[in-house]
Amino acid sequence: MTQKRKKTHRLEIVPEECKGCGRCVKACPKDLIKMSVELNEMGFPYAICAGQDCIGCGACFYNCPEPGTITVIEQVESDEEK
Repeated sequence: MTQKRKKTHRLEIVPEECKGCGRCVKACPKDLIKMSVELNEMGFPYAICAGQDCIGCGACFYNCPEPGTITVIEQVESDEEK
């Protein structure tokens, strides 16, 4: 019998690295990324993940000009873990 694995994705965004350009916001096909009303240490509004339905496409990651700011994490849950 084959185990079924459910894949989900989540975003990690480092606020201190974000320059507030908004490229990730425009790139997200699910509209999950928003700009915070708060400012980071450099005085920029920063991107935040405002949803749970990330599909793991990586559009935000590839559009971000700041290396290490956005990480897309794949989570795998097998039937046995439920």
